[in-house]
Amino acid sequence: MDKIEVRFGHRIKELRVKQGISQEELAFRCGLSKNYISDVERGTRNISLKSIEKISKGFSVNIKELFDFK
Repeated sequence: MDKIEVRFGHRIKELRVKQGISQEELAFRCGLSKNYISDVERGTRNISLKSIEKISKGFSVNIKELFDFK
């Protein structure tokens, strides 16, 4: 089983692709850098709760949807 960072990153990428937006657009919506979003999607970033909240707002989804791993 993959580490939580990797599973979370895959979920973020899945939601981003589903919404048809680029990493740059998501970063803009979240107030984060494109490099930060890229690191999250690759599972190399240990993301903070504050950043998780920003990403959920950037996607306009409930935080729990970010953790809906399939």
